[in-house]
Amino acid sequence: MAATRTRVSSFSRNVSTVTSQNSGLKHGPNGTTFLSSGIPDLDKILGGGYTLGSLVMIMEDAEAPHHMLLLRNFMSQGLVHKQPLLYASASRDPKGFLGTLPAPASAKEDKTRDLTNEKDLRIAWQYKKYFGDPQLNISSNNGAQHDYCNDLDLRKPLDRHFYGGMNVDCVSIQDSPDLASLQDQCAKFLSQFSRNEANISSAGRIAIQSFCSPQCKFANMEWHMLSFIRSLKAMTRSSNAVVIVSFPPSLLSPSCSKRLQHMADTLLSVRAIPDEDKEMAKLLTGYQDMVGLLNVHKVARLNTQVPVILEATTFSIKLHKRRYLVLECLNQAPVDGSSGSSYNTSGSCSGSTKAGSLDF
Repeated sequence: MAATRTRVSSFSRNVSTVTSQNSGLKHGPNGTTFLSSGIPDLDKILGGGYTLGSLVMIMEDAEAPHHMLLLRNFMSQGLVHKQPLLYASASRDPKGFLGTLPAPASAKEDKTRDLTNEKDLRIAWQYKKYFGDPQLNISSNNGAQHDYCNDLDLRKPLDRHFYGGMNVDCVSIQDSPDLASLQDQCAKFLSQFSRNEANISSAGRIAIQSFCSPQCKFANMEWHMLSFIRSLKAMTRSSNAVVIVSFPPSLLSPSCSKRLQHMADTLLSVRAIPDEDKEMAKLLTGYQDMVGLLNVHKVARLNTQVPVILEATTFSIKLHKRRYLVLECLNQAPVDGSSGSSYNTSGSCSGSTKAGSLDF
């Protein structure tokens, strides 16, 4: 008797070959495939990570380089998965930036962090199986387990052997008179990952830091930059790659900045927090632990017209043990000034200790 064949609907795509050959990929709904951002919390917010074939734009903050955290984790996660990388920046030596990439935490550190989180949450043992994403660990052909998204230690530099091979290309755009050379290099890089419906053997990553910065000679050629982003988006859509471009909107005209934001599939922005903002400290809990804010303006939706409805669009950026990047929803501080960690022992409906008309 012939072996039973799995029946697949004509409206669905068979993506079983995606995870079996590349541990750095995860398939999602509507035939989409995700790449990890290198930040577990951001992957959950975006529904799985960055969509393969999408353009991600990050609006920088002029007062703090928080966008570097997103770029470092994105690049480091790809190198850990042995995914080819093209990195371009306005610095004269972009290869030196690779030495600042974070390394994955050791198994012992991961276990210690998991135990700490379980202690904070106080989850009963019989309910622990419902927490966590089972798709974050994907088996390879030899049965070994690989993390789809690692906990990257910001204090531990990435080993040189990850970026010392032939899979990393670094480009300096500081002295380039225009973007023609960078466009040719991006086209050559993306041609290695042409989309094939039957199989995804490999995926690539492109990171362009501080696009249209003042150090670039083409910083005043706004229409030229818009044309480059439009072409880059078209090339990315027909390839198995993800492109991240960070740009300072304050250095562009309002019309050019709006056009760049409109062309992005996924649009993020980072903002620094003042060191001593007493008004905000009263409104938000855990304000002292925050290093910045992340705003999610748009999430890529390919192969569907159903929009993404997020539970929140603004998240606080924190450093867990000053090592791991963590994103949390903003929580309003209690009105009575308490810490909010424990409830009032009085039997009133409100959190205030004063007696009111609704107390019982």
